[in-house]
Amino acid sequence: MKNYGEKKLSIVVALAMVFSLFFLWAISNNLLPTMIKQIMKTCQLNAFQASFTETSYWLAYFIFPIPIAIFMKQFSYKSGVVFGLLLAAFGGFMFIPATIAQSYWIYLMVFFIIAAGMCFLETAANPYVTVLGDPTRSTRRLNMAQAFNGLGAFVAAMFLSKLVLSGDVYTPETLPANYVGGWEGYIATETNNMKLPYIILASLLLIIAIVFIFTKLPKIQEEETHQGKLINFAVMKRAHLRNGVIAQFFYNGGQTAINSMFLIYCCLYNGMTEEKATTFFGYYMLSFLLGRWIGTLLMSKFHPQKMLVVYGIANVVLCLVIAIFGGMVGVYAMIGVSFFMSIMYPTQFSLAIEDLKEDTKSGSAFLVMAIVGNAILPPATAYVLHNFKEIYHVAYFIPMVCFAVCAWYGWKGYIVRKA
Repeated sequence: MKNYGEKKLSIVVALAMVFSLFFLWAISNNLLPTMIKQIMKTCQLNAFQASFTETSYWLAYFIFPIPIAIFMKQFSYKSGVVFGLLLAAFGGFMFIPATIAQSYWIYLMVFFIIAAGMCFLETAANPYVTVLGDPTRSTRRLNMAQAFNGLGAFVAAMFLSKLVLSGDVYTPETLPANYVGGWEGYIATETNNMKLPYIILASLLLIIAIVFIFTKLPKIQEEETHQGKLINFAVMKRAHLRNGVIAQFFYNGGQTAINSMFLIYCCLYNGMTEEKATTFFGYYMLSFLLGRWIGTLLMSKFHPQKMLVVYGIANVVLCLVIAIFGGMVGVYAMIGVSFFMSIMYPTQFSLAIEDLKEDTKSGSAFLVMAIVGNAILPPATAYVLHNFKEIYHVAYFIPMVCFAVCAWYGWKGYIVRKA
């Protein structure tokens, strides 16, 4: 009985620590829309050019998951987490010299480094949560973990964005004559605003890494036996995983297309001030957070795959509303989209790695690689927004298609067929 109690306590402590990772990488991911808006000012870019901030960040998620899966197969989930925390912290502190250089290309390199570290965390934490406890509750457990991801997204959108965006939007022609330091002073001030959130984030990552180093986490059976190949490409023959990778590609691309352009949509196409736009961005992420918590509770009564179908269809309808009407109707519809996006990623992830057993890490790697959708579909959306200003809202047909794929996965694509 004592051993059972100690094991249960060990699992609870491990879950609490891993839940903190979901919170931290959500802050990193959801600072990107704010940084896109700020980089448009400091580097004098248009929306399409600045959208490659997302590409540089999410490209790391395509390059590194397989090496990370090999690394964790050789060592452990914990090793992957610690290395990822340290690498992401290094990238965060690199913002100090990056803001001195004031080069868009250097910013892209820093985002890539941070993302590489976060990729370690996601590749390790998502499957670790699913196997750490009762297998029948893995989907609900992962949604609970992702609820902390929603909390981090809300903090980044509502509070940290206001540390970055000053509300001053000038060009060399509109800058007040009495602005201290002139145009160079304005750019220097706006550039310095970008540092603080990343210094805070890097410090937190470093502290959590130290805690992980000195905490004993429970190992799961596959780590104790070290069975299987370092990376098993044949796992992609499993139809439910392969379909899950496709669904994750489209979900991530659709989500980030809306997230990354939200502030630009509000400011450039609805005439909002940066302060008002960041407040709406906070509401947008609060909707996401509420969706995660409510969705997790609903999963105790409804099948996750059925909820995925309903939520996917709801977002298809809402994206159609945005694409047709635009304007403030589109802003409110996006807040609705955020609510229904909430359960999609963790639900698709847990359904896709079901029954993979010793190939769970390999399957997780391919699912994380699917996040490369974030690097492809947001620039496509930004391209339509920038080049078709009179009918800018038609850009949201792109995420509409993405959510239709998610609904299909919950309807048919998730079904597990024996290998």
